Amino acid sequence: MIIAEQKNLDEISKSLEGFEKVLLLGCGTCVTVCFAGGQREVGLLASTLRLKDSAKGVSRSISEATIQRQCEWEFIEPVAKEIEAADVVLSLGCGVGVQAVAERFPKTRFLPALNTSFLGMPVAPGEWEARCGACGQCVLAQTGGICPIVRCSKGLLNGPCGGSVDGKCEVGDGKTQCGWQLIYDRLEGLGLLDTLEEITPPKDWRTQLGQGSQRIVREELTK
Repeated sequence: MIIAEQKNLDEISKSLEGFEKVLLLGCGTCVTVCFAGGQREVGLLASTLRLKDSAKGVSRSISEATIQRQCEWEFIEPVAKEIEAADVVLSLGCGVGVQAVAERFPKTRFLPALNTSFLGMPVAPGEWEARCGACGQCVLAQTGGICPIVRCSKGLLNGPCGGSVDGKCEVGDGKTQCGWQLIYDRLEGLGLLDTLEEITPPKDWRTQLGQGSQRIVREELTK
């Protein structure tokens, strides 16, 4: 799932200066699960912005709406009139969601309320960790199902750097697990340590960056 977190309130408030009709648009999928942009967060942010406006003597309309997914146009249609009536839409969707609704309504101003962080999973209540770098060349078959691109702080593809201590990475606060220690332990448990003898060639990063807007087409679905 896509993980995001809400921008600083002052940054959000400043971005809305000069707009009289504001629509807060939430998303009911990924950012709802990570408590960043669902219906609850839309309501809380709207209330906070109204209180902030009241304290400053600012009078404007702040409305709220949440749809199932901002990244697919069919889910946007039910709130089309509300979007078109607004001076600005503050999207509580991920970066993809913001771009999708902005493309659908090119004459409406859209602003992001969230910072999109990574592809990850919940590991504890209120805690998420990155698990995928969306690099376009998956090597999980060779690494026991653990991604070295994001789990290794240095993104190494052919074993550890030698800088870990007691299974902890030398990078950061000393609490991060060494990605390659995790890979080694997983492969050892599977009886597949010989996999580490295979050399993984340098990654072709053109599959992720530098090729403009990427696209995947399933030909059997387009006929």
